[in-house]
Amino acid sequence: MITNERFKKFTILHSNDMHGDFLAEATGIVEGHVIGGMSLLSGYINKVRQEEKNVLFVISGDMLQGSMIDTEYKGISTIEIMNYLAPDVVTLGNHELDYGLPHLLFLEKMANFPIVNANLYIKKYNRRLMNPYLILNVDGFDIMFIGIVTEEALRTLKRDSSIGTFVSLEDAALEVGKICNAYKNDDIDLTIILTHIGFEEDKKLAAMLNPEWGVDMIIGGHSHTFLEQPAQVNNILIAQAGVGTDQIGRFDIVVDDDTNSIVEWKWQLLPVDNNLAQPDPNIEKLIATFKEEVDRKYNRLVGRLARKLTHPKREQETELGNLIADILAQQDDMLDVIFVASGAIRGSELGPLVTLSDLKKVYPYDDILHKFTVSGVHLVKIFAHIMRPENRISGVSEYFQLNQGIKAVYNDALHRVESLTINGESIQEEHQYTICMDGYRYQNSERNLGITHEELGISKVITTSCQDVLEEFFGHHQNINSQIEGRLLYK
Repeated sequence: MITNERFKKFTILHSNDMHGDFLAEATGIVEGHVIGGMSLLSGYINKVRQEEKNVLFVISGDMLQGSMIDTEYKGISTIEIMNYLAPDVVTLGNHELDYGLPHLLFLEKMANFPIVNANLYIKKYNRRLMNPYLILNVDGFDIMFIGIVTEEALRTLKRDSSIGTFVSLEDAALEVGKICNAYKNDDIDLTIILTHIGFEEDKKLAAMLNPEWGVDMIIGGHSHTFLEQPAQVNNILIAQAGVGTDQIGRFDIVVDDDTNSIVEWKWQLLPVDNNLAQPDPNIEKLIATFKEEVDRKYNRLVGRLARKLTHPKREQETELGNLIADILAQQDDMLDVIFVASGAIRGSELGPLVTLSDLKKVYPYDDILHKFTVSGVHLVKIFAHIMRPENRISGVSEYFQLNQGIKAVYNDALHRVESLTINGESIQEEHQYTICMDGYRYQNSERNLGITHEELGISKVITTSCQDVLEEFFGHHQNINSQIEGRLLYK
C-alpha cells in the first residue's frame, strides 16, 4: 500500500447487531474450536490495535437485546462490557430504545465512548436528541462520523405516550447533507456514515447523496446482512458485518490527504474464533460476574416439550410460533384471532427441556396484549396486508404467527385473500370478530397490520405481561407439542 505524508493507512474494524452475544460457542466441527463472544472479539481488536498504527473500531447499532445478561440489567451490563471493548464511535440502533428513551440517555452517560445520531429530533424545538456527528483526528487526518437510525426507532418510542409523541425521525439524506454542509471542510479527510437502516436502504441512501458532500463510506446494520464484498453506489463503499459476534468486518484503506478520498481499500469479513485471536481474560471475568448472577436466577427448569420445536425463519409459519400463539390465545375464550409478531420470537429453537432463561431468550419482549372487536371486512383487510408478497422479504417483514383454527389462503398472482376461515367457518363481512395483538403492534397498527386505531376501536387489555402467561403455562403443562398446520397458505 502507498505510504507517505500525503497518504495514510487506516484499519477500520466494524460490528453491528451484536444483540448481547457475549459468550463464545463450541462449533463441534473441530474439537476445541470455539467461535464468537466478546472475549475473542476483544482479543482480536486488541491484537489489531497493537499490530497496526491507525485503528478504529465502530459499531453500527443494536448492541442491546438478545441475551438474559442484557435483559436482566436493562443494558447496563452491555454498556459496561462495551466500555472494555472501547469502540471509537457507535451509532444508535432501534433496540437501544427498547428500555425507553430516559433509560437510553442514562446508558449514554454510562458509556465511555461517543454515540452519534443525526436524524432523531425533539419536534417542538427542532433539536436533535443526540450528538449528530463526531470528528476524530487520527495521525493528523480528520475523520467525520455521522449516525443514522431506522424508522423502527420511532415506532419503539411510540410505546412511551409521554415522550414518543415529541420525537420525530427526519430524512436521512437531508440530515447527512446538513451535517456535511455545515461542518465538513477541506480539513476533513474521510467521511463515514454509521447507519442502522438495513443494507438495501443503505444503497438507496448512497444513491441520494450529493457527491459534493464527500461521503466515502457507509458502515451499516439492522438487516443482519452477510457480504462477500462491499457494495459501491455513487462511489460510496457500503459494508455490514452480519449479526452477533461470530464475525467482524475489517477495512484496510489508504486515504489521500490532497483529494480527501480513499485511493486503496481491502475488506474482509473475518470469523472471530480461536484461530484469529486469544481470549481477553479481563472481559471474560467481567462477563462471568454477570453470568453467575443470571444463571442463579434463571437457570431453573420451568417445563418440558415433547421434542425440540423450531422457528427457523420469521417469514413463515413455524412450530414454535404456533405454540406461542396458541398459549397466548388461551387467555380469552372469546378470542378469534391472535396476531403474534414473528420477529418478537428471537430464538430459532426451544426444548425439549425449557429453563426460564431459555423461555425469556426466545420471547424477550414483555408486552401487554390488547383485545379489539372488528368486522369481517376489517379482518380480511388485515390478512390481505400481512400476507402480501412484499411482507415476506427476509429481514424487513412484519410477519405473524396465528392461533389454531385459522386458515387463510392468499393468491399471489391476484394479490388478494382467496379464503379465510376460523374453525372451518368462512368469515362473514358483517359479523364481529375478537382479535388480539401486543402493545408495540397496536401502537404501529397501520404499518404492521394495515388497520388504523379508529378502525380497531376501543381496546381492552387482557394481560400486562406475555412472559408471565408463557411461564405459567410451561409450569403447569408437560410434554407440550406443536406442528406446522398450514394456518397461512400461499398460491
